[in-house]
Amino acid sequence: MVIEKKVLKKTEKVKKLSQPEYEKKVLELETKGLTAEKIGEFLRRSGIHPQEYGKKISKILKEKDKYVGPDLKNVQEKLEKISQHYEKNKQDKKAKREKTRIFSQIRKIKRYLKQL
Repeated sequence: MVIEKKVLKKTEKVKKLSQPEYEKKVLELETKGLTAEKIGEFLRRSGIHPQEYGKKISKILKEKDKYVGPDLKNVQEKLEKISQHYEKNKQDKKAKREKTRIFSQIRKIKRYLKQL
């Protein structure tokens, strides 16, 4: 998930995108695995300011059913890393405990977001 960083100089002008082009760009970045926060950060770096386009990035993603809360996504990634570690190291009892703790954290977040 390496994304090229485009740095603009102050003298460079950025062409303003139309609303459909902006939404297409947001969806394109989402397919690369970025969260709504990272998409906004990337767009600002490339000279596109989301505030100029009436819709929030999270709303665009929710309309297309591609929005995942950053809390849930981060905790799921953490669970995946701990699970991989535990599969390699069955003797690591702290990892086993951490795995169950993180799993319960995911359940709490899903219950809060009413996804269960």
